[in-house]
Amino acid sequence: MNSFKKALFSVGMIGVFAVASNASSAERGTNRSVVNVHSVTIPSGFDNREPIAVISGLFPNSCYNWDSTEVKNVDKMTHEIRSFANIRQGMCLMVIIPFSEEVSLGQLDAGEHTLRFVNGDGTYLEKKLTVQ
Repeated sequence: MNSFKKALFSVGMIGVFAVASNASSAERGTNRSVVNVHSVTIPSGFDNREPIAVISGLFPNSCYNWDSTEVKNVDKMTHEIRSFANIRQGMCLMVIIPFSEEVSLGQLDAGEHTLRFVNGDGTYLEKKLTVQ
């Protein structure tokens, strides 16, 4: 009976490790990464409401999908914008996928603002925005 309990315990532990392994695989199934922005359009004529920018770029394959954008205010007139995509692990179509997204820049004070759209490698595309 003692060897039966050991065998049952071993089978139970294998099941626990299998479930834990599947859970960690699910967590690793999607990664979040900064995406490169190729062009930025900023509609003009904003007053103190929330201005927007329209960004566009290219995803390298079908495993990428749009996630979000983060705006970091370096100071009152300088802002760094990073755009993120989720990258699904697994088989992907190896085709370039264009994306275009509208980004809210938040409430900005009147004056000339410097907007830096930061890419994954640290380079950036810089635009100026004048808020009336």
